[in-house]
Amino acid sequence: MVKPGASLQPQSPSAQPASAPVIAVIGNPNTGKSTLFNMLTGLKQKTANYPGVTVERHTGTINVGDQEIGLVDLPGAYSLAAQSPDEMIAIDVLLGHVEKLDRPKAILAVADATNLRRNLFLVTQLIELNLPVILAINMIDLAEQKGLQHDYGRLANQLGVTVVPVVATTGQGFDELREALARSIDAAPPDRPFLLPEVHAGAEELWSRLDSTGLHLSEYEVERALIDARGPAERRFEYSAGERFVAELEELRGRLSAGSSLAAMEAKARYDLITDVLDKVETRSELPLTMADRLDRITNQPVVGVILFITVMATVFQAVFSWATPVMDQIDAATTWIGSALLTVLPPGAVASLLVDGVIGGVGSVLIFLPQILILFAFIIFLEDSGYMPRVAFMMDRLMRSAGLSGQSFIPMLSSFACAVPGIMATRVIPERRDRLATMLAAPMMTCSARLPVYALLIAAFVPDQNILYGLVNTQGLVLLGLYLLGIIGGIGTAMLLKRTALRGPTPTFLIELPPYRLPKLRSVLLKLLARGRIFLTRAGTIIFTVAVVVWALSYFPRSPAVIADFSELRAAAVMNFQNAALAERIEELDQQEAAQLLESSALGRMGKVIAPAFAPLGWDWKVSAAVIAGFPAREVVVAVLGTIYAVGDKNESALVSRLRQAKHADGRLVFSLPMVIGLLVFYAFCLQCVATIAVMYRETNGWRWPLFAWGYMTGLGYIGALLVYQIGS
Repeated sequence: MVKPGASLQPQSPSAQPASAPVIAVIGNPNTGKSTLFNMLTGLKQKTANYPGVTVERHTGTINVGDQEIGLVDLPGAYSLAAQSPDEMIAIDVLLGHVEKLDRPKAILAVADATNLRRNLFLVTQLIELNLPVILAINMIDLAEQKGLQHDYGRLANQLGVTVVPVVATTGQGFDELREALARSIDAAPPDRPFLLPEVHAGAEELWSRLDSTGLHLSEYEVERALIDARGPAERRFEYSAGERFVAELEELRGRLSAGSSLAAMEAKARYDLITDVLDKVETRSELPLTMADRLDRITNQPVVGVILFITVMATVFQAVFSWATPVMDQIDAATTWIGSALLTVLPPGAVASLLVDGVIGGVGSVLIFLPQILILFAFIIFLEDSGYMPRVAFMMDRLMRSAGLSGQSFIPMLSSFACAVPGIMATRVIPERRDRLATMLAAPMMTCSARLPVYALLIAAFVPDQNILYGLVNTQGLVLLGLYLLGIIGGIGTAMLLKRTALRGPTPTFLIELPPYRLPKLRSVLLKLLARGRIFLTRAGTIIFTVAVVVWALSYFPRSPAVIADFSELRAAAVMNFQNAALAERIEELDQQEAAQLLESSALGRMGKVIAPAFAPLGWDWKVSAAVIAGFPAREVVVAVLGTIYAVGDKNESALVSRLRQAKHADGRLVFSLPMVIGLLVFYAFCLQCVATIAVMYRETNGWRWPLFAWGYMTGLGYIGALLVYQIGS
């Protein structure tokens, strides 16, 4: 750790405030900020939204001796000249404008040692906020491999901040970093550099007149409004200050800029400062190409990159089925055993049916897919942390441009493979509103984890588990890959349609930094995997559980006394006419027939029959129709609903897959024929069945117009696709 000037002693326990002081963590994208945050806080993390917006807030705590310190992980930003909602939130936190969150006591800035010139642009802006700054320079090992040497002591004195060199993936330098964080709470802020003295003086004078009227914009906000013309800072100034001061701001900007751009003048002055600093602290030596450099040159070639991407994705989907099967079998056996055990101790009736058919049959039928979801998440996290995903976005830029978008839209769409909600929220980094909307409407097409249980159930039930191409390719994994590609085609096609009609506009430019390839830290991967698994289990324990119980109640009540009486007589007759194994077989047959008739006369059966004609052209019976409708709040619920519907009254231990294979129409035809199953998969590839996605789209667009359009468009597309597949296939 290198500090400018004298060190400061940590605050004594008796002098600590009642609540833990907060330090904001900020840095450019791809600097390893999230890895550093995860390594510092471990499991002491919380995720929520900032008040009034959908931007996620990641907080955690660390303990240094007797002192507890809170950390808030801000969205990645290249500068404080905000261009997106994420960057605005970061600035609001740093200025103390966020409700129920005190202004940070200090700032932890994370920089990439291999690219300090770009990273120091943000750092020099942070120094202007009148807060203590700790600069954690990450990836010093990679910098050394690239022939970069830095004098961190001199860098600390040049900038006036505490500098701590670290390697976030290994924890190197973290003891010094924790000590620096503890000392920063009472440290003095660094002296800010005045890059444009006349601009600062003019902003200070305007602020003093503004402040005298009782308006409480900070001096920093006034200066940013002056420099960043037509940016969010100026819009906030216009909203707060009124027409008189807006006119003064424009007059002052015109006088100071002399026909030029204050933002460009400031950027040049800032980079001149950074160049001067780096000339004193950085030395470079030429080194031979590393394996990572050679790999980068190969994978960035268009043809090789596309082949590699398809190969990687195919490997992922093969693993989703192959690796997860043993664990899924154990979960299936456990849920079956629990259900059977409950049936032996509980008397027949509503309570036993609720627990076995509703809770265990419903929720258990979804939990069985947790291993597949975790394997998929693990691969995606690994590819993100390794530096491969930004290269995919760069490679996909040409394809995205054909749809009127850029590679910048690929990142939110890629995030939607995990969940469309963070994918839609990630569109905030796209400056142009038309491109943001087009990406937002295309993102739900991507195959999220909620679709995976439906895909896995139907593929396992109706696609043969065979290995082809000398055992290298599994047919089930191949079908799953095809469904993911179908979602990609649907998303790109949607964006292309919108950008040529309602959202017509120029294609945006795309710039992205390609981080170096690196081996992800196992602990960081596991922490992210744990967080995503917890989200899935929370949904299974709340939404899916609730829907499963409601569907069970609808499928169990009302109980028809006439049906029960008729089958009681049939059982009595069976006892008179059959013996031993024949009697047991006859009783089981009567039980299943009774369950089928009771289900048909239940509230769910009646509802299903009402809506069944609308879905009959798709080959669905009333059970499938009812399950799909019940699954509209969250698409993964349909598996739980099918498990509940097909488990009611079924006392044998056959799996849900077997029940689906045996399901028949009234005329004896199989319900789940191959054309119907393929059509159902197409329906789920396109249909928007997720209340959370619709809700976040409403919040991001500030209205119901686009969410309702997305729901109608995607549902209609899914219906037409399923209709065509079934009718042509039949």
